[in-house]
Amino acid sequence: MFRTDLLKSKRILITGGGTGLGKGMAQRFLQLGAMVYICGRRQEVLKDTEAELARLTGGIIHSMPCDVRKVETVEAMIESIWRDGPLDIVVNNAAGNFLARSEELSPRAFAAVVGIVLMGTIYVTTACGRRWLMTGHAGTVLNITTTYASTGSAYVVPSAVAKAGVEALTRSLAVEWGNRGIRSNAIAPGPIPTEGAFSRLLPGRDMEKMAMQRNPLGRFGTLEELANLAAFLVSDGSAYINGEVIVMDGGEWLQGAGEFSHLGRLLTEKQWAALKPRKVPGL
Repeated sequence: MFRTDLLKSKRILITGGGTGLGKGMAQRFLQLGAMVYICGRRQEVLKDTEAELARLTGGIIHSMPCDVRKVETVEAMIESIWRDGPLDIVVNNAAGNFLARSEELSPRAFAAVVGIVLMGTIYVTTACGRRWLMTGHAGTVLNITTTYASTGSAYVVPSAVAKAGVEALTRSLAVEWGNRGIRSNAIAPGPIPTEGAFSRLLPGRDMEKMAMQRNPLGRFGTLEELANLAAFLVSDGSAYINGEVIVMDGGEWLQGAGEFSHLGRLLTEKQWAALKPRKVPGL
């Protein structure tokens, strides 16, 4: 349904672009004519994605290792990109999340999620925003949040707190920067199967089946659906949309708040033990 040149000449940065939702958006943007930069913490994964998407789309893609929790590395990455020309679009997609009972979370685990999701979004957005404002260059920010950002959800408290902050940032900057040529919007997707992250949040076929049954459409979303919505929101075709959080979840949010709140009545102690996060750097 999109013109193949919809994003022609647009320079786009996607954080967390090496896997999952970020990778899916990168592929779609390349198909629509954009030049894409992806960043993340795992250089090998980024390089593999860069090579794969360049081969599949024939587009121009660059990968850059960056831990968005560290403001100095974010600034260095943005400065490096700007040497070749300003970005037009930033997609803040990098995230960290896991199921846990809040009383069992260490301060370091809480800080790691907030650092990636909220502070990383702030660092990347302001680094680009300052440069856009200084030169009068128009810019577009698209943040990936979640359906429980406005309601909260048990067992993913760090993520809920951080995503709520991202939505507040989205709306605040839409007003503050809108009259200077910078739009800011967000997508709040429901469950979309991706490698790794999805299995950690919905381990086991029984939980997946239950999640699908509670959705009015009876299914999960797809990467293609998210990528198409993202492409529209960063394109000039949505130039009058500013400060919006678009929910894409098949109507699940309307059926009941708190994506994971029901788990307290379902999981056994043994299942909770199995869900404890593996040793991940920074968590």
